[in-house]
Amino acid sequence: MKEVIVVVGAGKIGQAIARRVGAGKRVLLASLHEQQAEEAARQFHDAGFDASAAAVDIASRASVQALVEAACALGPVSGLIQAAGVSPSQASIETILRVDLYGTALVLARFGEVIAPGGAGIVISSQSGHRLPALTPEQDRALAMTPVEALLQLDFLLPGAVRDTLHAYQLSKRGNALRVMAEAVTWGQRGARLNTISPGIVITPLANDELSGPRGAGYRRMIEGCPVGRAGTPDEIAQLAALLMGPDGGFITGSDFLIDGGVTASYKFGPLAPDAPQA
Repeated sequence: MKEVIVVVGAGKIGQAIARRVGAGKRVLLASLHEQQAEEAARQFHDAGFDASAAAVDIASRASVQALVEAACALGPVSGLIQAAGVSPSQASIETILRVDLYGTALVLARFGEVIAPGGAGIVISSQSGHRLPALTPEQDRALAMTPVEALLQLDFLLPGAVRDTLHAYQLSKRGNALRVMAEAVTWGQRGARLNTISPGIVITPLANDELSGPRGAGYRRMIEGCPVGRAGTPDEIAQLAALLMGPDGGFITGSDFLIDGGVTASYKFGPLAPDAPQA
């Protein structure tokens, strides 16, 4: 029976990774909008992959469980790519926390119960989590270890405690990296690995929404002010993901990989730093 790779969030990055790791396996592409998943599955099928589609709302426990069952019905789940999420310009504080933080934790918990020995997972997070000021050790542990259904009841995530949608996004992405560290221990008990990738600005429909939205000027400044001087591509993220999910990444788990063209470096020590001289 073929192994199964599950792509949660069948957008450009998720698809790019699946093309790298899905050959000879069954690829299940899942998206909030089933039509998007079906279109991605058609493209994969036309390119020679064994692909199918499903709808999933990662903010719904029942929906995620249904996806887990659908995946297991296809064969042993050896790979998970969690790339679903919303950006600060796309949603409210509540929705960002519900989807990006709670939804990711839910996906990792449920698939962690069925991931096959030798399997591997990737969570697509964001450079934004690296720009959030340090949390307390107690807050870090709470984001990593709080049971999924209690996660959104943490006092620093309650209404009024989160300043705006960017703050919600940064908290969610920091939480993703911490959650992956904790879940990697659990996944390891099944002989599987789990890591986070934190991309910078990668040109996708989501990034284009940001570039044309209220934070567009800030995004363009990041691109111009980083050492690489450009945005990234989904295929560049996929190259790293393929390493982490493949045999060459066998000693890597519970880690977060920043791949942002040096934006974070520039925020700390370069022209994007708050105290840097302005041209």
